Amino acid sequence: MSKKRLFDDPCGIARALNAVGERWALLVVRELVFGPKRYSDLHRGLPQMSQNVLAQRLRELEADGLVRRRRLGPPAPAAVYELTERGQELEPVLRALAHWGSRAPLPEDGAAELSVDALLFALRATFDPALAGELSLRCQLDVAGDRFRITVAGGRLELDRGEHAEPEAWLTVPEAATLRDLVFAGAALHDAVERADTEVAGDTARLAALLRCFPAAVRYPAPQDPGPPDPVSPGLGSPNAELPDPAVSAGSRRG
Repeated sequence: MSKKRLFDDPCGIARALNAVGERWALLVVRELVFGPKRYSDLHRGLPQMSQNVLAQRLRELEADGLVRRRRLGPPAPAAVYELTERGQELEPVLRALAHWGSRAPLPEDGAAELSVDALLFALRATFDPALAGELSLRCQLDVAGDRFRITVAGGRLELDRGEHAEPEAWLTVPEAATLRDLVFAGAALHDAVERADTEVAGDTARLAALLRCFPAAVRYPAPQDPGPPDPVSPGLGSPNAELPDPAVSAGSRRG
């Protein structure tokens, strides 16, 4: 295990970086902003990060009091990671960083995709009250089976994981990239619906207005026609395959 590098500087910035300055650390925090996650879900949201590095970052964040691990009870016992109160205090810092970083050029290869949580966090960071104007809407959003509730009223946006009791509009997309194209790449809502990969219901006029409330300083490339999907064989490589939690595996080996 590599030793964590610390700044020998009493400045508050340096002390903050001692906790979250290692590579990937803030992105792990980002993946936990909307609620607890299993280790496998964290890795799914950060596929470019090796399991060893993820396990190390989680240990470090736990040691610094930003993340904790707890066990869920029956009917599906599992270990999940969640932000502590101190970890939750990082959200406005992340939001400011996301807003600032949104003006930087996109990666040239464009191979990596935004995770669902990264995309929803981008909506929080880029929401423009001036574009929302007098818009008032309760929207239920489903991204690849992950459900979020969005409320816009009085120039304010509330967005979190969960379900609205009485939504006024519904938007269902098969993957994060579809929502990204609708919000940041100028894709038309009716075109997405006609491709049969997007479902809408309720007040679609206000839903379309909501999708225009997130200006992109650097616009994503316009979506291309994907053509027919490639056949996928079930089994190994399934996106729903469970990954072992290294901390839990280590504990069972010790036992």
